[in-house]
Amino acid sequence: MKTGSNMIRVFVSSTFTDMSSERKALLERSYPEVLAFCRSLGLVFEVVDLRWGIRGDVSGDHEASEIFLQEIRSCKKISAGPTFIALLGNRYGHRGLPRLILEKQFEVLLSKLARNPEGIKQLNHWFLKDNNAVPPTYVLQPVTAHFPHYSDLRPECGPQRDKNVLSWHLTETQLLQLLRSAATDAEAAGDITAEQKHDFFTSVTEQEFKEGLWKDAPEASALLFVREIPRQKARDGPKRFAKFVDLTADGLLDAEAQGLLTGLKSRLYAKSQKILNLHCVELSKGSIDPKRKEHAQYLDSVCEQFVSQMKARIEAAVDPSVDGRRRRIWGNTEEEKGEISDWLVEEVAWHTTVSAELCRDLYGREGLLGKLCLAMWESTNVRHGPLVVHGAAGMGKTALLSKLAQEMRSVLDAGAVVVIRLLSARHPQRLDIDQVLRSICFQICLACGLTPPSPLTANTYLELLRFFRNVLSEVSQQGNTLLILLDALDQLSDQHHAHKLHWLPASIPPNVHLVVSMDTNSEVFANMRLKFGTSGSFFEVERLSRDDGRQIVESYLRACQRTLTPEQSIAVLNSFEPTGCPLHLRLILSVARRWTSFSPLTGLRLGANLHEMMSQLLLMLEDKHGKELVGGALTYIALAREGLLEAELRDVMSLDDDVISAVYRYSLPPTPSLIRLPPFLWARLRRDLEDQLEERWTGGVATIGFNSRRLCEAVSARYLTSEQRGRSLRILAEYFLGRWSGKLKPAALPGLSLLLSDRKVPPQPLWFAPGLANVRKLQELPHHLLHAGLWDELRQEVIGSAEWLYCKSRVCGVSTVIQDLDQCSQYMDCTETRLVRDALVLMKPSLDFLDGHIDMSLFYTELLARLCSLATPFPSMIGQLCSQCEEWLLTCPEPILLPKCSFLQQPGGALQRTLTGLTGGILCMDVSVEAELLLAGSDDGVVAVWSLADQQLIHSLLGHTGAVLSVKVIDSSAHCLSLAADGSLRRWSLMDGQQLLCIQEAVPIDSAPSSVHLHLCEQNQELFVHSCTQVKVLKLDGSELLSSSSSSDDGGSVVLGVLGDSVFSLCGSGRVRICHPVSGTQTVETQLENCQGGLTVVKSATLPKHGKVFIVSADGVLHQVSRSGRQTAAEFPLVPSLLSVTEDEKILIAGSDRTLSLFNVDQDSVDRFLDLQHDDSVLSACVSSDCRLLVSGAADQLIRIWSVTTGALLDSLCGSDSPVTSLALYNNLVISASAAAAGVHLWSLKYDTRHKPVAHIPAGCAHVAITKDTDRVFYVRQQSQMEVISWNNLTGSLSERLAVSAQVCCLELAQNKRLLLCGLTTGTVLIYPLALPQETLCIPPPESLSRVLCLAVSPQEKHVAVAYEDSVRLFEITTRDSFPTVEGPLKGFPLSLLHGPPSSMALLSNRWLLYGTSCGEVKLHDFSSGSSSDLEPHRSRVTCVTGSTWGTHALVGSEDAVQRLWALNPLVLDHTMEYKGFFFEGVLSAAFSDSDQFVFTGSQDRTVKVWDVSSGKLLYVQYVYAPVVRMVTFRNGFVALSQQGAVIKEVFRCPDHVSPDYNPLRNIKAQYRVTSREKNRDDKQSTASDLKDFNPAQFNLNLMGMLRSKPSSSSTCLIL
Repeated sequence: MKTGSNMIRVFVSSTFTDMSSERKALLERSYPEVLAFCRSLGLVFEVVDLRWGIRGDVSGDHEASEIFLQEIRSCKKISAGPTFIALLGNRYGHRGLPRLILEKQFEVLLSKLARNPEGIKQLNHWFLKDNNAVPPTYVLQPVTAHFPHYSDLRPECGPQRDKNVLSWHLTETQLLQLLRSAATDAEAAGDITAEQKHDFFTSVTEQEFKEGLWKDAPEASALLFVREIPRQKARDGPKRFAKFVDLTADGLLDAEAQGLLTGLKSRLYAKSQKILNLHCVELSKGSIDPKRKEHAQYLDSVCEQFVSQMKARIEAAVDPSVDGRRRRIWGNTEEEKGEISDWLVEEVAWHTTVSAELCRDLYGREGLLGKLCLAMWESTNVRHGPLVVHGAAGMGKTALLSKLAQEMRSVLDAGAVVVIRLLSARHPQRLDIDQVLRSICFQICLACGLTPPSPLTANTYLELLRFFRNVLSEVSQQGNTLLILLDALDQLSDQHHAHKLHWLPASIPPNVHLVVSMDTNSEVFANMRLKFGTSGSFFEVERLSRDDGRQIVESYLRACQRTLTPEQSIAVLNSFEPTGCPLHLRLILSVARRWTSFSPLTGLRLGANLHEMMSQLLLMLEDKHGKELVGGALTYIALAREGLLEAELRDVMSLDDDVISAVYRYSLPPTPSLIRLPPFLWARLRRDLEDQLEERWTGGVATIGFNSRRLCEAVSARYLTSEQRGRSLRILAEYFLGRWSGKLKPAALPGLSLLLSDRKVPPQPLWFAPGLANVRKLQELPHHLLHAGLWDELRQEVIGSAEWLYCKSRVCGVSTVIQDLDQCSQYMDCTETRLVRDALVLMKPSLDFLDGHIDMSLFYTELLARLCSLATPFPSMIGQLCSQCEEWLLTCPEPILLPKCSFLQQPGGALQRTLTGLTGGILCMDVSVEAELLLAGSDDGVVAVWSLADQQLIHSLLGHTGAVLSVKVIDSSAHCLSLAADGSLRRWSLMDGQQLLCIQEAVPIDSAPSSVHLHLCEQNQELFVHSCTQVKVLKLDGSELLSSSSSSDDGGSVVLGVLGDSVFSLCGSGRVRICHPVSGTQTVETQLENCQGGLTVVKSATLPKHGKVFIVSADGVLHQVSRSGRQTAAEFPLVPSLLSVTEDEKILIAGSDRTLSLFNVDQDSVDRFLDLQHDDSVLSACVSSDCRLLVSGAADQLIRIWSVTTGALLDSLCGSDSPVTSLALYNNLVISASAAAAGVHLWSLKYDTRHKPVAHIPAGCAHVAITKDTDRVFYVRQQSQMEVISWNNLTGSLSERLAVSAQVCCLELAQNKRLLLCGLTTGTVLIYPLALPQETLCIPPPESLSRVLCLAVSPQEKHVAVAYEDSVRLFEITTRDSFPTVEGPLKGFPLSLLHGPPSSMALLSNRWLLYGTSCGEVKLHDFSSGSSSDLEPHRSRVTCVTGSTWGTHALVGSEDAVQRLWALNPLVLDHTMEYKGFFFEGVLSAAFSDSDQFVFTGSQDRTVKVWDVSSGKLLYVQYVYAPVVRMVTFRNGFVALSQQGAVIKEVFRCPDHVSPDYNPLRNIKAQYRVTSREKNRDDKQSTASDLKDFNPAQFNLNLMGMLRSKPSSSSTCLIL
């Protein structure tokens, strides 16, 4: 792990009292500075000072030295830099008894004491032989074994404890003398080595120095500080220096220890000179006093040396030039995104390593493994389903799958790929299914040489799901073997409703195998049974036998170099046998391996089942370490979202007053003003938990978590009461908030009044350094704030913080922020939270496309462009968010466009969800209320099936090669039918998405959607498939064609409909024939009234309950024909394009043009009772089941909700962005679709109208114009429409209709004079004064009656130029009697038929007309002199000609994305600006700023660009999701209209000085080149740009592979 580690963990070694002043100074001054330095480099800094806060080993278990050495080894294993800090003064340190002595060595020592039977007896009294150790070992008994009050700190036991302590010190001295004497004799006799003898004399400090300084440790990994006392005054006896020198038990100077210290220092001076920091300090009154000047200077010097040397060593350790490896910095937003293989290798290696460890001791599963292998072998060459492994919790499913992966790797060929994911391995975190699929897809692609998913596909669930299934097919076609093992599907999060298994492929191609596991008692297993049904693919993991258990015990103990007595082994197996649970046995063994052979059987704590064993384990820990400490530590580990760093756990426990009170219950902290948990207490507990905890490495950082989900649950059940959970979560939340950093926290300790103390926890800023985020805060804070109930802080610090939203989106991905807000919405009834969440969902596609390269300005501008209209109704959070975005943008040191209105789709309103999964327009829908399913058929031949309960795509039914014309759910929602323009009828299973039946030529090929119908006769189980010309009757199961007839067989009749088994058809003479094609029952014929000469059917509708058919003819008559042949006729007031009846057949709905009429159906009469007027053609309608609401869809892209009883318009829903051709009602949802769009919209009928978006004009209008104050928009909906609609943009409603006499060709506005000019195909120009639109002015057409092509108004609005097909004329706009008039034509010139017609033009202030043609020519005509000149042409149609505000410049743009900026006085080409993306480049509109300093352009690539007029440089590019078709100058910005109908209003802010490193294309993948003339001569100079990251506008999924080039920081150029 060290290779990729981003951790600096150092062990501080010193004696308990000698260097306490130095350790305290380092803690208070140096560690925080080094911590901040490490954080600025993306490193985690941890200090392990196990002697801080304790006065010695008071536990008496003799394990301290082993813990110290274990921690040093841990630091060396983990740390990427320095690992060891040695502090040495004049104390050699405690020389304690060894806890373990090997049997042979101990017996040698006893043999040397043969003459001292009392000594042998004393040694045998304290050292007991443990035959469970391999080899056998003598174990020193805990002090409390013979002195029970040694560790009893209760005040009432003080005298007894003091007596026991004194007795132990005497006993320890005697035992040491015996061992040292025997060791000296044994070494002299050659029975042991000098090193073995030295172990009995060595202090713990020297052992630490050996481990940390000299054993496999480079010098650069350590620092050494030595303090010498130069002289000691005669009157200063040893007792005065007791803290600084070694004393014997009787208080005298320990000469032997001093000699050993001298030897140690000599060795340090000789071997560690390079890392040595030597100080000479004279003590004052036997101590170091920081108040004394020389001592303060000494401590300052130590701290400064520590900081400077640590920084130097850390910098050297992480310098990439040393080892050539690029270090991935955790949380770095400015770092280039690493290769896919970087994180993938880390993840795959982690799963592989863990699985290898898990299967090491697998026994008793050979039979099940054989069955699984056989099942895979049998299905290799055919399509098959997944294999399902299931069993009770703890039964070893994970180990089984791990073993299967290991076995398959060994037997499969070299090209085979084995993918394993242990989904429960990082509990309590639950992985999302898209995370799992994403990593699997990347691994398969890299292993098999396939193209990996693009960023957009990888981050879009449905696209990723489709990619996953395609990858399986591609691997199968390659012939490679692929095995995917997914363990613990029940531990997935339910994001995307993963537990319902819609994502799991039901049919897997040959050569590919998918094995999954789950708990038998889980919801996932129940869904798996429902989905797959058959038992052949299910394999249960049953309990293990006693013999299996014995094998596991023997293997486990062998690996631990331990064994058990026969009695202990029997006890273990007896406890295990009833459950047969491997996890139960593992917990037993974690306890049993610590048993000695002399452990009494009565003291063995074994639980009868898994739950009891966990309880016993926790009880044992509590007995040894204290309930508060154990409960506190385990609680915080269980509550952490992503595990905890050990340093974080120590910090959090230091903030927990319950833990601190328990620790200092009987003794005061060393420094009451600084209270922390002594690190040794955690290290001691950590040692006893090593079998239950695991390190989890992410981003080079190791957190700790439980290695068993069941243990995590047991900890929660035991310690986390509701009150305790809230309290602990609050402490975690405050820690990650940084609330107590640098502040004093109240502490109530026994025996002390309330005191304020520093807990020395680090600050928690959002950013450690510019571009370097605090990842741990991002991961943990939202969860803890939410569940601790700190919702005000949550709103302020997270949801309502624009900086937080950006930072987490940038570092962790926008999906994680959305998940946080989803979780918040589950608990908080907060509208603003949902709106912020929905805004991020809308932003997600473009942010995902950038694949992590999210620029703060991009994020803030888009957030503002979506939310600013909601700032007023929701000021507390959204208002604050918008203010933060605006404040940052106003101070941004780079050019920026600042949104002044919500011009991107805003969150909220009635639109709840857009269901995706299709790529073509939707032609038909069907809803199954019973099964909560929605089916939709698209024009690309795909049928999509969604669950309405969870709004997820369940199936994409593929098979049709033509547009799907009709879909129908049948068989109690188990199956569905689809009918397509390829002529085929298909039957599908809705359980697994498989095609069950295909009947070709069911309908004529290329039929229209409205002409084909499916009718089900349930009584006879017959299916009628009919168009207007033919009827086919099939058995419902498709097994037999019962009847087939066509109009050619019947004299050209027209099929009207089917009722039951009766077919109604109309013959040419006006006769209706009612036949029964299957039963052959007598045909009934009836003659329609007054139709002997025939009639033209416009629409027909069937009424099954009434047993009749309605027929509306072109001559305005409604005919009713019953099954018996009875018929009536009545006048019908309209010729409908839409005709349907409600479910109860009481209301007839008829739509014609803009009117939707409702009729009461009563016996033979049909009475109109309601006319609902629309602003555009009615395309669809439906009525609620209670007949109270009617929903209609129109060509103006609005959905209207009406009251059936009153006819009142209740609501209008805006946001479809395409004509609404299909509608349905489901519960309180409106379901809408369009033949022109691929998504299905779900709208709520009950929503908060405060966040209802203001409606805008329809998308895709033929012609538009907008006033500069954005209050009015004028548009012509379609090219053929003969009216101009005036739209009130402030209210979002149609203001008035301006009728015109012919089709409109173009629109133009005189902004200041408030005149709307409309050019018509007849050559007429109509002019509407906006104040008096009814007073229309008219410029008559020319003699040639040529159509108007373009209009242009001069900057002062004194003149207007009109371009016809054959000429251009100039008119004067004047005022007469305060009313505008038009005079002229004043001037004109003819247009040559040899040149292209004008396509765009601008009338300049000096009567110059600059215009471009559809062929790319650019011409300038002077009306004053009548002269014309040709300017440099473009290679394609000129789409935009715009003059500047002050008449100094003009811009000409064309479809090929070339734009030229012309200076007008004198006329000269200043700049040619070329911009190239992959496609969609053409310039559509432009406007100059009011100062003429900048020019704004709107392009086909859905961006707005800002160019500097003087230099021609590109200053800014903004993605606006739709092409901008019209722009108007407004103050220091512009107002514009997008093709989607949105009004854009923005101001441009450009600082005086822009950094030379500024790159306007950093979020775009495109090229631009500017060719400019030098101002002092006619030569040209060029600037251009390198290829930059592509814009999210270009959603071309086939080009994703081209998007990997790294963005350049340079803005200089590359010639196209």
